[in-house]
Amino acid sequence: MRTVTTQPTLELRDLRVAYRVRGIDREVLRGISLSIQPGEAYGLVGESGCGKSTAAFAAMRYLPRNGSITGGTIHFEGKDITSIGDDEIRELRTNAISMVYQNPIAALNPTIRVGKQVAEVYELLGKSADEARELSLAALKRVQIADAEAVLERYPHQLSGGMAQRVIIAMALASNPRLLVLDEPTTGLDATVEAEVLDLVRALRAETGTAVLFISHNLGVIRTMCDRVGVLYAGALVEEGPTEEVLHKPNHPYTVGLLRCIPRGGLHKLTDRLDTIPGTPPPLGATLAGCVFVDRCAIAKDSCRTTPPSFVELANGHRAR
Repeated sequence: MRTVTTQPTLELRDLRVAYRVRGIDREVLRGISLSIQPGEAYGLVGESGCGKSTAAFAAMRYLPRNGSITGGTIHFEGKDITSIGDDEIRELRTNAISMVYQNPIAALNPTIRVGKQVAEVYELLGKSADEARELSLAALKRVQIADAEAVLERYPHQLSGGMAQRVIIAMALASNPRLLVLDEPTTGLDATVEAEVLDLVRALRAETGTAVLFISHNLGVIRTMCDRVGVLYAGALVEEGPTEEVLHKPNHPYTVGLLRCIPRGGLHKLTDRLDTIPGTPPPLGATLAGCVFVDRCAIAKDSCRTTPPSFVELANGHRAR
């Protein structure tokens, strides 16, 4: 396992991202700041559309054409990579940063056999065709694919969702990355396969010491996988801290609302109702003068509409707005 240092593997400083829609730049990340230490797993949670995946893609400088970084900086191992050239960022993605996508089948080329796609990763790292083949076989065995040789000969459509996700994880770990970004890696998998994939990620993280950015809307998954968690709402980080601290002692009204929405045992569908958070999130790119959660907050004051709340430092590295 890698030695843990005090320098973060990834650090976002007041990062702002906008998407250009119909000629207008619409802000989707509103000055988020977070850091991930070597060997640490950091979870980013929130409702769909809150900016979780955008934060992940921005961290890799992999935004779509209509996306742009409008403010703040991204630092990888202490180096500002916000505006480095294409060749340099491509080198980072090849050797230092990897990503596991939420739809593994879509992430694989349907016209090329699995073995060729895995081997291509090793060939990009300078290995010969024969070496790449052997390393590909070892990589699939590493992620607990029993019949690895047969899987190398298959096409993506011949794989189950769980098997395809294992292949993607094997490809992501081929370069022994210092940062692994997981964007909802268990979406669409059944509960048993989800547990197997999460156990695999946990074991490989312990083996390699890789820093992990884990994107999810599932607080249960975050609880079991992450050392620290950040809660994102409408593109703003509203609470952050050690996972157990945040989930057991939530401070921001949005975090409290999220936790109350988790189904509990003993409820009956005909007589009980699940808790919900009233209202809807602000529209994409909305200009917000004050707190991003003000329209849905039961304890909002008049000042919340005009002044953005600052972070308040709580115990044990826990902070909330």
